[in-house]
Amino acid sequence: MTTFRALPQDPQAALDYEMDWSAWLADDETITDQTVECAQDDVTISLVTETAGVVRWRVAGGAVGTDGIVAVGVTTSAGRIDERSIRIPFRAR
Repeated sequence: MTTFRALPQDPQAALDYEMDWSAWLADDETITDQTVECAQDDVTISLVTETAGVVRWRVAGGAVGTDGIVAVGVTTSAGRIDERSIRIPFRAR
């Protein structure tokens, strides 16, 4: 699984993120299902959408000094399944 690193986020903030899968998709292939999850109980994921191969979501919460790993999974019209993650460091700003 590929993991990307985000800029630090203050736990008091609610910030939007996106992951662009369009270059990975084949011609005429679309994302039919997407999931965005974080195992940390104090991190809230909301507003998950997908348009033209770009998955977007909002992250709120987290604890200062921790890193949240957000897993972004997709299923495509061709039956392909993949997951990538993004590490979000929660820091006081």
